[in-house]
Amino acid sequence: MSDEALIVLDKVNKWFGPLHVLDNVSLSVAKGEVVVVIGPSGSGKSTLCRAINRLEPINDGTITFDGQALPAEGRPLARLRSEVGMVFQSFNLFAHKTILQNVMLGPVKVRKEKPAVVRDRAMALLERVGIGNQAEKYPAQLSGGQQQRVAIARALAMQPKAMLFDEPTSALDPEMVGEVLEVMTSLAKEGMTMVVVTHEMGFARHAANRVVFMADGQLVESAPPAEFFANPKSDRAKDFLSKILTH
Repeated sequence: MSDEALIVLDKVNKWFGPLHVLDNVSLSVAKGEVVVVIGPSGSGKSTLCRAINRLEPINDGTITFDGQALPAEGRPLARLRSEVGMVFQSFNLFAHKTILQNVMLGPVKVRKEKPAVVRDRAMALLERVGIGNQAEKYPAQLSGGQQQRVAIARALAMQPKAMLFDEPTSALDPEMVGEVLEVMTSLAKEGMTMVVVTHEMGFARHAANRVVFMADGQLVESAPPAEFFANPKSDRAKDFLSKILTH
């Protein structure tokens, strides 16, 4: 992890009508850092994640990525988005394309890279996420856990500088959660810059460099996982942890 910040949010505000979903949020994520964002439902976690690649426009404040302010639209925004991989709850794979075609699509269409080069990279990535043998299948033939691993490989195929995960395991059956978290953990170990919104406290404990706790649109607390779980400072975090860690 370097001291250099890759993602910087400065006093970011976002309203949905009267609802203040991001309330003066400032957060800096260093290159190679894994930041896990946790908190109760409706705390603004997903909105924060989506604001980083401008899927969600903000009303106020600034967000910079790798030293550049987020462009509002057009080509510069598309370029930025290609440098920030995003994995959602839903896999959003193209049903009529094979797994391999799904992973190759971005680099070939967006980056205009040579298909032969991309094919090799895509196959290597599918191997890396443990489904190289499924390359010629279609998404519907795969389990949810496998489809989510394809979605991760697809994001990695663009060779992004950072990866954003918005509750990547919450739509999965419990027995599939582990296989996806395993891929994410290995990415974290390899030094990928990651912002992960999740309910998986085990992942937060083991893979995060820092846990960020949000409530009511505010960034309430930020600490290394060992410190946060052992000794949360705010009442909101104590309350949240007492509810989830006793079950």
